[in-house]
Amino acid sequence: MPAIPYYDWIAHHAGRRPTTLAIHDLQTGRSFTYADVDRRTNQLTAALVAMGIARGDRLALLAPNCAEYFELQFACGRLGAIMLPLNWRLTVPELEYILGDSTPKLLIHDKAFTQQAAALSKQRLEIDHDRPDSAYERALAAASTAPPPVPLTHDDIGMVMYTSGTTGHPKGAIITHGMVFWNCVNLGIPALITPETVQLVVLPLFHTGGLNCYANPVLHAGGTILIMRAFDPGQALDYLSDPALGITHFFAVPAPYQFMTQHPKFEGADLSRLRIAGVGGAPCALSILETWTARGVPLVQGWGMTETSPAGTMLDAADAIRKLGSAGKAMMHTAIRIVDDEGSDVPAGGIGELLIKGPNITPGYWNKPEATKSSFTDGWLHTGDAARLDEEGFVYIVDRWKDMYISGGENVYPAEVENVLFQLPEVADAAVIGVPDERWGEVGMAIIVRKADQPLEEGDIIRHCLARLAKFKVPQSVAFVDVLPRNATGKVLKRELRTQFAS
Repeated sequence: MPAIPYYDWIAHHAGRRPTTLAIHDLQTGRSFTYADVDRRTNQLTAALVAMGIARGDRLALLAPNCAEYFELQFACGRLGAIMLPLNWRLTVPELEYILGDSTPKLLIHDKAFTQQAAALSKQRLEIDHDRPDSAYERALAAASTAPPPVPLTHDDIGMVMYTSGTTGHPKGAIITHGMVFWNCVNLGIPALITPETVQLVVLPLFHTGGLNCYANPVLHAGGTILIMRAFDPGQALDYLSDPALGITHFFAVPAPYQFMTQHPKFEGADLSRLRIAGVGGAPCALSILETWTARGVPLVQGWGMTETSPAGTMLDAADAIRKLGSAGKAMMHTAIRIVDDEGSDVPAGGIGELLIKGPNITPGYWNKPEATKSSFTDGWLHTGDAARLDEEGFVYIVDRWKDMYISGGENVYPAEVENVLFQLPEVADAAVIGVPDERWGEVGMAIIVRKADQPLEEGDIIRHCLARLAKFKVPQSVAFVDVLPRNATGKVLKRELRTQFAS
């Protein structure tokens, strides 16, 4: 079967609805119609060609939420280049590993990250929204006519998104143009996305949840996205209440919903225009679901991961109350299975590992053939999540199959944190687990065995981690023990640690 051609939906809407508002940057007040986005994308494409960027080259972006994410995404599509969105919460050493693995030719960065960018790359292009003559805007203004788009198919790589790694280093999930397209199709129908959709985008755009739930599906449909540079619960409630903005769609991980619920403005907020309020990225507490439902806004749950582009399952709005707590059913063009350790399907009610397959699934990991091979069985992606089906076929995510935990919507793999802990000479042994937290869902706890007669306190450990890890990865508490429980092969029994410390 021949590969499906890649189509440029920004160019399509620029021809069909050029004056429709596509992107409104709420931080700067800048607004861009589809014609504006198409023009700026062409200018960026031409500027990148002038810099020697060609098909297959990687282009990194280190910036808070802004319209430039989409300009670069679609310029890469026209050029055949590969976008590399960087998590600005990471430290310079963490970013150095990612750039060393992906070898981008250019780093585009916001002025807020000038110091980090200078330490990371010699080839840089700075965005400064306070200066109309910033390096980025000068590059666009000086650009000549963009060359014809490079012919691509849905199988071509459009992006590489790095996710925390189980072995202590992040892995670059390959995102094809087809994955982004099928996510638009899969999410568009159940999320009720149309050309009239107006979404408030609050999740980080370096994350698949920010880019693809539902920003890209909204642009695919010809709707409007309103971008917050950084989430603020009171400001978000003001935006949702503003009839002039007319926001119809909202998506977040559980923590922002919790923060808005606790804000004094929540009870008086006008949420009547919301058609869909989606929640995913982490298990959502029942109290959050019930609180929003009581305000007339049932939260529509879903499940996914970077490798699934991200929508894997979704609960239809009609079932949001009846199946409270469920992640719904598989997306239209996606198949799921729940299997036991032998790979056999478990019956309804049984718990097993969730497997997924479809055109929205990553083909693998950048420069990681062994990780790619071990992640698939007969084309089915092992998600690492434990789940069950009820008698009607609705999916419930029970726990993580592996040791990863989720803090504020961000995946944290203990092995990466443990690698940092073992840098301390006073540490004899260490393990990290996720423990419940009312604000973030889960936070890390470090369980430490000190070396004999070595002074080491909780503050020493946390300060050490703060200097070497993104804040969301830093353990929030430390417990000291004489020995870690291990099995016969020497593996730490984290289930016993969770029973002791997290129950």
